[in-house]
Amino acid sequence: MRVSIAVSREQFFAALTAAGMPEVPQHFSVVPVPQCISRRTLSEIDAFLRLFDRVTTRPSWQQRVTADAPPISRLPRPEVCFFSAWDFHLSPEQGWQLIECNDNGSGFLFAGLINRLFYDLANLGACGTVDPPPTVEAFTAHVVDMIRREAVAFFGTLPDGLFLILDDAESLRQGKFRRELFLLRDLLRAQGWQAAVGVPAQLRWVEKELLWDGQAVAFIVNRSTDFFWQGEECAALRRAYQEGKVYVAPNPFTYATRSDKRLLAFLSVPDDDAALGITPEERAVLSAHVPATYRLQEENVEELARSKEEFFFKPLHGFAGRGVLTGAEVGRTRLRRLLGRGDGYVAQKKVPKPVLRGAEVPEDVVLWTDLRVWAYRGERFLVSGRASRRPDRLDLTPPGGWVPTYVCAAPEGAEQGDETAG
Repeated sequence: MRVSIAVSREQFFAALTAAGMPEVPQHFSVVPVPQCISRRTLSEIDAFLRLFDRVTTRPSWQQRVTADAPPISRLPRPEVCFFSAWDFHLSPEQGWQLIECNDNGSGFLFAGLINRLFYDLANLGACGTVDPPPTVEAFTAHVVDMIRREAVAFFGTLPDGLFLILDDAESLRQGKFRRELFLLRDLLRAQGWQAAVGVPAQLRWVEKELLWDGQAVAFIVNRSTDFFWQGEECAALRRAYQEGKVYVAPNPFTYATRSDKRLLAFLSVPDDDAALGITPEERAVLSAHVPATYRLQEENVEELARSKEEFFFKPLHGFAGRGVLTGAEVGRTRLRRLLGRGDGYVAQKKVPKPVLRGAEVPEDVVLWTDLRVWAYRGERFLVSGRASRRPDRLDLTPPGGWVPTYVCAAPEGAEQGDETAG
């Protein structure tokens, strides 16, 4: 769907930087062209997210998918991550398809800023077809409310201890989303709560209390990508988690039951439905919207090698597109080598992405878009998107980058692929 826009690229980028994002576009790339997702499509995705939440919180699902996961992930936990993100491709040929769930998603505060600041500067409200995104104030208030809800559900009241945002040392030094962590810290401090940003190695377990810089830790927003906390630097975090003393989300249980990529095989094919508790009605929806995904194993490596051009190959515990291989990059020998050295991979059927169009996209550049939907306890609270310079990889270097994303009224007869055009 097309909307008429007139916005100064420089003014938009300056507003994002002034709001606390890394300098745009030098250190964080944003495309000043909106993508619009139809209300019909989002309504269908909303129903899917509620189904996803229903399926993945069942004891039958949780017991089955954690049976062969690391022991630390088998203890049921009550926490629910408030920044979970589901990535979709809005395929012109196949309709919308879930590519993966990220229980540890990056960019929700940045996306809230991108959506609202572009909406205001481009005067999108005047076109009458775009649903207004939440104001920055309303969005940050909603984030605070989600955190408060989690804290009260876990402790019975707001805890007195430290709210700690945890990430690995390299990400805190030079990661693209390090500024987002400090924005979140400042947001928590504005509520009068003690809040800090740190790394797992700084934690200490002393006399049955988790300490950071001498302060008792109560609530951890976990951005670390050591998903099962197997490193020695996570020893104190593991102990506090096992003792049930500290709120941590996401955690090994939420990762193993919601976003481990091996779960895509359970979601996409019906082989284990009886054990998982998936009903025929749920199976029909899942099979329609989750592309066929298979774990790389000895019994299917030959077949996957023969049909490799139909698939992407993803590491089970990868993140930010790291380790993803296209069919052109693998063959029988490489797949067997991955299998032999124990590198867990899944093969996922390719899903084409739509192309972003707009005056700000150079004529000699093609940008392929995706949709990231943020939801908490089965309810959507934000949409965002990214435009990649490659159809088969997430390449967000300029002129690609994050994209202002909106819910819109689609014209009658609009095709799925038209809904994302600027």
